[in-house]
Amino acid sequence: MAQAFRPLAVVTGASSGIGLGLARCCASAGHDLVIAADDAEIEKAALSLRSFGVAVEAVEADLSTKDGVDLLCNAVSWGGRAPEILCANAGIGLGGGFLDQDLAKALKVVDTNVSGTLRLLHRMGRDMRANGAGRILITGSIAGFTPGAFQAVYNGTKAFLDSFSFALRAELEGSGVSVTCLMPGVTDTEFFARAELEDTKLAHSKKDDPDEVARIGFDAMMRGEGDVVSGWSNKLKTALALITPAEMLARTHKREAEPGSARKE
Repeated sequence: MAQAFRPLAVVTGASSGIGLGLARCCASAGHDLVIAADDAEIEKAALSLRSFGVAVEAVEADLSTKDGVDLLCNAVSWGGRAPEILCANAGIGLGGGFLDQDLAKALKVVDTNVSGTLRLLHRMGRDMRANGAGRILITGSIAGFTPGAFQAVYNGTKAFLDSFSFALRAELEGSGVSVTCLMPGVTDTEFFARAELEDTKLAHSKKDDPDEVARIGFDAMMRGEGDVVSGWSNKLKTALALITPAEMLARTHKREAEPGSARKE
């Protein structure tokens, strides 16, 4: 495992996208890593991250399940160190109308984004609190400010994470453990393909660079900030969402995320 003199960071959803970017930020700052994802690409990610001169352990685990979270937590505890950084980034989406979706797929979005994140935070957060030190980054989304027609479950889970992050931060005030919520907008990752959203206007809109989003989130976490929205356009969208009626937000999102909307003029 990793050498004891280097701090340890745990990053989930780290095989690609924002998660891999966060892992790179941690590695470049001199942290050994335990990274996790539910696909075999996590091994390739680990290989690339070792080029930073840090120790990296890859864990292929389905974090929507208790067994998957246990597998990751056991891999961390096996090294005998509590992480100094936890980036709870794992998440999935699902497009389409809720009543037309496979319910098992919809529930897996909830289990991955919410239940799995809570299990992980509860276990590792308690260790951090006991040590009196730690930094937690939770990847929420500006989607949490908008009722997501044709992405209803996903947006709902992000609304939960955005809210939960602020609450947990307040509970841990004075403990030595900080909580930061990273709220990206549309980002150039594999999310849209995996979420069956490729034929939507949303998938074809201008996207942010995942490495830049990760850097913004990492820097905010290291400064101990409570939240950060990546990018000025996303900050504007968030500000407008706070003063726009929910019904109007849902209708606007419907036009962007409705299946086949990419083919409509």
